[in-house]
Amino acid sequence: MVGLRLRLTLAAAALCVPALALGSSPSGGGGGGGSTPSMSGSQYDAAAEYKKAIQAIQDQKFPEARKAIEHVLAVAPDDAGSNFIAGLAAAGTGDDKGAKRYYEHAVRSDKEMVQAHRELGLTYVKLGDKAKAQAELDRLTQMQQKCAGACAKAVDIGSALETLTKALAGAPQARADAPVGLLFASAAASDGAYLDAVALINGRRYEEALAALATARAAFGPHPDILTYQGFANRKIGRYAVAERYYREALAAAPHHRAATEYYGELMVERGDTAGARHMLADLDATCTFGCAEADELRRWIEAGHAPAR
Repeated sequence: MVGLRLRLTLAAAALCVPALALGSSPSGGGGGGGSTPSMSGSQYDAAAEYKKAIQAIQDQKFPEARKAIEHVLAVAPDDAGSNFIAGLAAAGTGDDKGAKRYYEHAVRSDKEMVQAHRELGLTYVKLGDKAKAQAELDRLTQMQQKCAGACAKAVDIGSALETLTKALAGAPQARADAPVGLLFASAAASDGAYLDAVALINGRRYEEALAALATARAAFGPHPDILTYQGFANRKIGRYAVAERYYREALAAAPHHRAATEYYGELMVERGDTAGARHMLADLDATCTFGCAEADELRRWIEAGHAPAR
């Protein structure tokens, strides 16, 4: 496939209503798509559970937050934001050892997540492991040196360093000041990042698109449309293993998601797995009762054995 077959709803855009007609793009209508992530339906899914967990954290309903975020982690166990929220929820219920495990997972998945390093360091202090807390302080110091006050995270890094330094010095423990608010933008702002990513992908500016998608994902979690775009952009850069992981997560979040199924099938064609691609096509044929563009496109890929000429 040469490019994403995107159709922007210009009338809606003119009215300042961010909407995407994603019938033949990553949402494909198969995973609750057809709009920007904040406008998705309220059906039970990982993205909805992610939003529920954030709200429960803000309301200090930590057991509810933990239950909701576990549903998300069942779909995307390595998602850094979800593990961070799980850590906050565990800490809120008094389970500091559980919180430690989640924060450790978060920083393994995203080494640049400032708030996760901060909370992990504070948790180590609370558990009496000052050596590991100092290691987190050292990592934050390295991040500050690399940033040199000029990066977008400069303020967050400085705040994290100050808080963790005081905790190591024996000052009364300070919990994160509205950590969720620091991490997660509003739905409107994140929809904007999502739409920016669409435009960047159309312009084949895949690295920039991935940065915009990361911003959107921080607010919406493992939304299948975002995961599919992340898979697509990584695939176009040649990161096939990473792309496959995102496609599989998208299909775990929304089985039979049409675009994720199509693009995963295309990836299989590119990797020489014709049998796997035919399996993806069979799924599309079964779910697209009256046919769909995704099935037609994947069929062309399989017949050509590569991206079909246009």
